[in-house]
Amino acid sequence: MFIGHFAVGFAAKKPAPRVPLALLMAAVAWAGILWTIFLLLGWEHARIAPGDTKYTPFDLYDYPWSHGLLTLMIWGALLGGVYWLFKKDAIGAWIMAACVVSHWVLDWVTHRADMPLYPGGPKSGLGL
Repeated sequence: MFIGHFAVGFAAKKPAPRVPLALLMAAVAWAGILWTIFLLLGWEHARIAPGDTKYTPFDLYDYPWSHGLLTLMIWGALLGGVYWLFKKDAIGAWIMAACVVSHWVLDWVTHRADMPLYPGGPKSGLGL
């Protein structure tokens, strides 16, 4: 499931050679990392529904803070900003931010219409 996300991280190494690969991988997986934490804290919700989708038994019905388009743009800006503060590498910071947001784009292509645009807003997805 995450191979597409990690492919973006590997591809991002070329335009941002100064960014460690581990940071690029963390950036593309940031939504999943946050989702795990927010799910455990009870801030986001999912239910196990065997057969609900073809590939996973999870019904991801409430995850706007980790997987919303607007919130991932904010998370991307924060991660890119922190990277820039420490490394003063503007290109690397922009690539880090783009890697975070790429998670939503790839999920939007593959998920059914459960991808939030922003907390409380409409959901979208192509379901391919």
